[in-house]
Amino acid sequence: MPAQKDRWVSSLVFLLSCVSSIPQCGSASLQQEQSPQHYFSGLEAGKPSLAFFTPTVSPGAQPFLEHVESSAEALQDYGVSVVKVNCPKEDVSRYCGKENALRKAFLFRGNRLIREFPTDALFDVNSIVANVLFALLFNEVKYVETLADLENIENVLKGKSNMVFAYVPATGTAEHRAVMEAAFVYGTIHQFVLTTEAALLKATSQDDPDVSSAWLLFCHCQQVTEPAQACRRTALAQPLTLLNIHRHLKLMAAPLVTEVAEDPEKISTVHLQLGLPLVFILSQKETYEADRRTAEFVAWQLLGKAGVALLSRDLVELNVLQRSNVALKTPDEGMPIQYLVLEDTDEVITLVEDKNKVKQIQEYEQEEEEDEDEKENNNQDIQDDQVVEAVSRDKKRELPLEQILVLTEENFHSSLSEAARTVVVLFYASWEAVSLAVLRSYSEVAAHLQGTPGVLLSRVNCWDWTGLCSQENVTQFPTIRIYQEGQQSVTYGGMWGTEELSSFILLSQVSCPLKLATMDEAEGYLRGEFPSELSSHHHPSLLGVFSSATSKAREAFEEAGNILSGHVRMGMYFEDDALALSQKYSVSPPALLLARSNGRSVEGIALSEHSVQDMVQMIRYQLLDIFPEITVPNLPQYLQLGKPFLILFSAGDISQVESKEMLKLAKGRPQKTFVVCWLNLKKTPVGYGILRTYFSTTPPLPLLLWVNLHAGGQVFKFPSEQSITEMNILLWLERLQAGLEIPSSTLSEEDWKPPLPAYDFLQMMEPSVPELSPHPGDTPAQHPPKNPGGDTAGGDSATQEEPSQESTAEEGGAPGRGLRGTAPRLAARDKQGKRHSEL
Repeated sequence: MPAQKDRWVSSLVFLLSCVSSIPQCGSASLQQEQSPQHYFSGLEAGKPSLAFFTPTVSPGAQPFLEHVESSAEALQDYGVSVVKVNCPKEDVSRYCGKENALRKAFLFRGNRLIREFPTDALFDVNSIVANVLFALLFNEVKYVETLADLENIENVLKGKSNMVFAYVPATGTAEHRAVMEAAFVYGTIHQFVLTTEAALLKATSQDDPDVSSAWLLFCHCQQVTEPAQACRRTALAQPLTLLNIHRHLKLMAAPLVTEVAEDPEKISTVHLQLGLPLVFILSQKETYEADRRTAEFVAWQLLGKAGVALLSRDLVELNVLQRSNVALKTPDEGMPIQYLVLEDTDEVITLVEDKNKVKQIQEYEQEEEEDEDEKENNNQDIQDDQVVEAVSRDKKRELPLEQILVLTEENFHSSLSEAARTVVVLFYASWEAVSLAVLRSYSEVAAHLQGTPGVLLSRVNCWDWTGLCSQENVTQFPTIRIYQEGQQSVTYGGMWGTEELSSFILLSQVSCPLKLATMDEAEGYLRGEFPSELSSHHHPSLLGVFSSATSKAREAFEEAGNILSGHVRMGMYFEDDALALSQKYSVSPPALLLARSNGRSVEGIALSEHSVQDMVQMIRYQLLDIFPEITVPNLPQYLQLGKPFLILFSAGDISQVESKEMLKLAKGRPQKTFVVCWLNLKKTPVGYGILRTYFSTTPPLPLLLWVNLHAGGQVFKFPSEQSITEMNILLWLERLQAGLEIPSSTLSEEDWKPPLPAYDFLQMMEPSVPELSPHPGDTPAQHPPKNPGGDTAGGDSATQEEPSQESTAEEGGAPGRGLRGTAPRLAARDKQGKRHSEL
């Protein structure tokens, strides 16, 4: 988790500095102008610039110049240029006169003066950036001095937008700069309000705040429906920095309560990603309304400290005690979920706020955990650590992403409709380790395909453009899609390596199947004469040959080509002389001609199945090698056959004699009953780990094994004293099938599946939630089904209105006291806070 948060922090800082309204993000330096005339003649309409006018020689200005120059790069990120204008000695104009030179700086928008700054107010980089942004955002960021001014703004915003209210002890400070930078990014989403009045801060808080420190409050005004109702306020509990403000606003934008209907182990929300715990209120159909109100109350109390989810027992089978009513999931890797029986919501809040209590529960859980659960958690740690470590190790290495177009909601559809024939889009999340690892491969693909005509590589950061990813029905990341005009998009489902991705993209450029018009084109296709896009990729070529009487088989073949697009090189020939072409290879239409090694061998295959699914399966099977070398990328293809493996392990290339004998065996009668293959441990070192699993130590090589992964998991070792010949192997297999051989080892029946589930990031970040009842005693409206895309209609989902504390306290049985739902109250107070059940 720390490594993941570090990557999220670094990507966030870069994101905030390269906001969408900025022309470009990069290094900048102080600009020099020889005279005021040169400066004013070069001003661009609407472009802001900060200028100060000084004589050519001015040693006393050196400290100020250093601060201004240091601020130039920061201001450039916001589209503001910083200019030093040299004043001729004889110039006594308004800007170069003695009363102004080195005593004032001037902020222009175009050639219009916006603000004059005394240079003693620009005492460091923070003060320069803060004051300049404050001036530029004068109409967007409201400055208030009295409580009445603040309440007037709140009344205007009710039912429309939320407000971010910030107090800083003085302008020009680092905190003031953080607020203004956040306002520059989020000012179009929330109304920012600023004050330096300590009396106003005290008037807005029931406690006695420390007026020597900066404060920030998020005011939930958007969902307020009654003019007399006050906007709830959630304070930022961390120091006022740009990163903490961004984090706080992300949490405020998250759903107040998330309804879930799957295993809590698989649930991930923005709270967990930001290092906060997630509380589950366990519910059932009969008590849904009460449990929903309880969850809302808890969520408001823990807002900014933890997430809250409502988990339905009716939809998820949990292996816990029926009376368990609360679960706690912490962001710490490898820590199991705690299932508890708590008496009231005070205990839930204490559980989250009291870190020691959480630690006690976690330690108790670890001591009682069974060995099998520990093994599973270790597997999860190993999987995460391998990816996280790889990304963390290279995090300082800048990725060459210049060739990859950044897509947003504004330019996505226009980019798809441009001249590029094939648009490749990577949907990813900028904070997540697997996404960053794939982005590295994707950058290598961009370099490999640079200059390829008709191909445009692009990317969408779904952390920022969740709505766009929802529209495209991208529910897991990373995801790669191929878009071509007039065709349905194709989702890539293969390995994430550079070679596999490049091959998929190039194959997707060509029609599948490719329709050939003449006999010469068809025979050239079988000889390896392909379109230029495919000339550098060596794939077996499959040619479907059809006559006019076999239209049903031809239609199935075309549909199969659509399904296999990007994965298979397919051609189709159905002209009048199709019969002559097929008979040349001893088959009749409908038939397949399979060319391997650029046409040096062509195999004719009769087509007997006409259904699309049968056609797809048959094509995939025919494209498999007869005696393949097993590698990490191709292993899944052979595992899907569901057949035993006769596999030869070798410490390098196998000898010609062994290869010839194994190939004869593969081409023989038993070919359809098992997979004959080999594995080169030098090229695929994971094979050493496989052998150690089979035998504890690595036996002498070469080694021939029979492994039935799909039935019993038995591993049989071919006698090392016998030579590897077709006859010896067949005799050994007969003994094996007759039960006369003893297995060397037997594999466990444990399911082979990923230790961690895939992220459903749309549900994690912005799932839609039902409209909440404004009063705890009211019956909530029937909650609508969730939008499958995860966007929340009507604005900010985190600002669902919740009853005021006053009204909640007045009503008997209101949420905040008893935890209703699947668990009865416990009368014994001495049990509160203890763990009563286990997974």
